[in-house]
Amino acid sequence: MKSWLVLLGYALLITGCTASTGISGKIELSAESRWKPTVYLIDPGSFDGIGRSYIGTVIDSVHVDSEGRFVLEKIPDAPEPVLLQLAIQQKGERFANQLTNDHPETDNYFPVIWQNGQTVTISANAAAFQASFSIADPSPENAALLALRDLREEAYRDYLTVIDTETHDESRLLDEEKAKLHFQQALMNFAEETPYLLPALTAIRWISVEADYERIPEFMVAQCERWQSERSDHPWVAQLCRHGDRNTLPVLQGDPIPDFSLPMLSGDTLALRQLLGEKLTILDLWASWCAPCRKENRNFLVPLWEQYHEAGFQIIGYALDASQKVWNGAIEKDGADRWWHASHLQGDDAPLLEQLRIRTIPANFLIDAEGRVVAKNLHGEELEQFVRDYFK
Repeated sequence: MKSWLVLLGYALLITGCTASTGISGKIELSAESRWKPTVYLIDPGSFDGIGRSYIGTVIDSVHVDSEGRFVLEKIPDAPEPVLLQLAIQQKGERFANQLTNDHPETDNYFPVIWQNGQTVTISANAAAFQASFSIADPSPENAALLALRDLREEAYRDYLTVIDTETHDESRLLDEEKAKLHFQQALMNFAEETPYLLPALTAIRWISVEADYERIPEFMVAQCERWQSERSDHPWVAQLCRHGDRNTLPVLQGDPIPDFSLPMLSGDTLALRQLLGEKLTILDLWASWCAPCRKENRNFLVPLWEQYHEAGFQIIGYALDASQKVWNGAIEKDGADRWWHASHLQGDDAPLLEQLRIRTIPANFLIDAEGRVVAKNLHGEELEQFVRDYFK
């Protein structure tokens, strides 16, 4: 009897010292904070729900106690890893599933990977929830999410050094777009390199929470193809591939440019491929009202034309203008009357944009003599360098 009691006591001791599975943690509040925070466990429900406000379903919620501690009890049954989101809100917040994406240092949520049998113990500061979020002894997938967070935060800081958040300067749009692409590239690299599906999908959503992938269609197609091959069983892969459908994304690098009929400045109607140069052609999408487009005309397209036209270089300008007079005036003022120009004079409803499946200018397609796209959306010095190297 005595030995049985000893064994029972030992078993109870072991049980008491072993952390139970579940999701719990501690939230740090500043001394002057008036917050009475609530932690919400949110199921995003879909690929599109990752990081998106008002889409996810609240599974559980708990008020943080006076010491900042909380324990979530309604954890979903998950034989396979699932992605959930922890969000912090002030007590009584009207929209529990509102997720902020204003700045990675202050955003109010963080994605976590949950699977039956795990223990997820988190700590965070209420005022910098996403930036301070940590998980004790994280699983490899959760460690990948934390690494993604750090990478995103650093890339975003770099992005902020370039963009002007105080004023709107149209002439700097191309610089800001380049900075945005640099930020996105860090997340694309992560998605391409990680072996884990759910962290990769999180990176893709964080590239653009608004799901605007117009400038990175090749990446989206590649991600669709990769995960269809590796994890076709997961329903979110099919959802990813709706965004990575090459038939709805802009014309890809390596694809033939559509041979579309264009109403020319001269009054003729010509097929686009009739206008191609012997070696390289820039199809330039622009408008008289687009400040960076006009700057590109004067500072880069005119010099490139003068230097390389005799060697087989061509430019086709397609304008999103509605006024013949204004369009003509911009061409003459910029000295761009050297090359082909076309426009349907329908403004933003330009039919060629629909053919190319794009919405945003400035934009360009660099096309070889066979009509295939060899590069896209190069501007300024990058465009200059590409043309120079091409003609070497």
